[in-house]
Amino acid sequence: MAWLPVGFVHPASVEVMDGYHLRPIRAADVDLDYPAVMGSQARLWSIFGEAWGWPPPTMTREQDREDLARHEREIQAHQSFNYALLDDDETALFGCVYIDPPEKVGADGEISWWVVDAAAGSELERALDTLVPRWIAADWPFERPRYIGRDLSWRAWLELPRPEGGA
Repeated sequence: MAWLPVGFVHPASVEVMDGYHLRPIRAADVDLDYPAVMGSQARLWSIFGEAWGWPPPTMTREQDREDLARHEREIQAHQSFNYALLDDDETALFGCVYIDPPEKVGADGEISWWVVDAAAGSELERALDTLVPRWIAADWPFERPRYIGRDLSWRAWLELPRPEGGA
């Protein structure tokens, strides 16, 4: 079963606030992504570790590049989406937004996001927190999006059943 309608065109870019935007991540972004992820590794592990096993404390730059290449392929195939939060000059990565097909019952899309430690609690994080649900409602074809870590905890998400026939 397809999770997106035939012909759906994913957004190429979206402004978050003055000076910052989201765009699909690429393997070539590794020199921005790796320091962002590893500089916030402990907090990111506390959020995503149990569910995704990410980011491991021993992740190498090459492993990150491979992960980003996988994301890039998945974006091109419309299997899932990872949007990088970048400054307008694309000199730094400040976080990511993930838009995935549902792994658990009760949603038609699962969305989560993070910002680097330095942006936690900042105006940028508040702008992203405000933008993402509005952006999903306006530009994505979901009727029942689930905002993991926002409208339910990761622990509650892990406890939800998988769809019948799901892995």
